Amino acid sequence: MLPAGEIAKRLFDSVFHIGENAVIEEVRIGLGYVGVRLDDQRMGLAAMLLHELSSGCSVFPDAGRLAGSKTTSLLTNLIEGREPLEKALGLAAANAVLSAASGEDERDSLSIMKLVPEDHVAMVGLFTPMVPKIEATGAKLTVIERNPARLAVLDKKESDRILKECTVAIVTATTLLNDTLEEVLNGLGNPRHVAILGPSTPLCPEIFHDTPVNHLGGAAVRDTKKVMQIISECGGTPAMRPYLRFVNLLVK
Repeated sequence: MLPAGEIAKRLFDSVFHIGENAVIEEVRIGLGYVGVRLDDQRMGLAAMLLHELSSGCSVFPDAGRLAGSKTTSLLTNLIEGREPLEKALGLAAANAVLSAASGEDERDSLSIMKLVPEDHVAMVGLFTPMVPKIEATGAKLTVIERNPARLAVLDKKESDRILKECTVAIVTATTLLNDTLEEVLNGLGNPRHVAILGPSTPLCPEIFHDTPVNHLGGAAVRDTKKVMQIISECGGTPAMRPYLRFVNLLVK
């Protein structure tokens, strides 16, 4: 059984020494994403979980001190971050460090899963553009979503049953930001395919070596200037898509 926060800890251990000499050039925090760009132009993304942030207006205490600092100052948020914003900064920094090692498999993630009508897909976190594509295969689809503004929330008993019974699991990488990824992975039965998807996904297969995960689908930034602009203007994945390269890595 994986303890909560284990995958983030492994990610920190994997990237800390790789990124210890890297310097942060720019950080943007928007309503949809956080972006971290390093001084060698590597860039990483992480989603903003607005509905899980603490209520009330607040300011970020380290504002004005991030640009020019070592990347390790943000990476520590992977294990020390207390809320999704801090964790998102750590994850975006980690993804920036990992971006040089991004895979070259640019197939559609669903084509790798080879869905058939007999499959039952558990989608943890709503990926709206994927829904009609999955339904077109004839596979059964159940979405497990935590944000009631996006979709009706299933009760825990029903969610647990779906995770146990599914043959394919598609899990949003934002589960890393609220420490629910391990709970999801621990709750799976024996699915034939488990994918972590989304621009927040850390393309670091070794941290999943003893888990059910066998597929990572993330994004590399093609145009850092444009993506930073979109983040600042509160854009999300649809606006960024033309400036990203979506890649897949298989976990062996």
